[in-house]
Amino acid sequence: MSAPSVYLVRHGQTEWSASGKHTSTTDIPLTEAGRAAAAGLRDRLSGIDFALVLASPRVRAQETARLAGLGDRAEVEPDLVEFDYGEYEGLTTPEIREERPDWSLWRDGSPGGETVEEVGRRADRVIARALDAGGDVALFAHGHVLRVLGARWIEQPPALAERLALATGAVCRLSFERETRVIWEWDLA
Repeated sequence: MSAPSVYLVRHGQTEWSASGKHTSTTDIPLTEAGRAAAAGLRDRLSGIDFALVLASPRVRAQETARLAGLGDRAEVEPDLVEFDYGEYEGLTTPEIREERPDWSLWRDGSPGGETVEEVGRRADRVIARALDAGGDVALFAHGHVLRVLGARWIEQPPALAERLALATGAVCRLSFERETRVIWEWDLA
């Protein structure tokens, strides 16, 4: 028997993800391109017998799970919401850097929002739940929280997520090499 895998699935494109706006609490749907990409995930994920399917409560993650063929099995997991950007919600990095030229989400967080360490603690709770599932797991969520989840899966500090790019509609596979947690595939569109 092969080791179980955790599949990280970033939601499809939204108007804000296409324009680079930080999107956490603003609940916006997928674009037509986002819906097409999410439907394309159905083939990629079919044939996997998931012991557990979790999704962020945000409509973009729920819609991606549904179009990928797993919406009827997806349980809402509040810890999978995106990084809380606080006062930077709806702004792009260049807009933020007009006021704070050296700003980095991974180092500085956001005023009124979360720190990367807080997101790391949420990711750790999701990982614990996935490890207890007894089989393969699918997680439908958002770019930054999934990047932190990837870093925490390999037992690295959450800020390592800065070095793990993740496109909309992409899939990653986390698993084991013997007893060691590893990243097997990353950012597959």
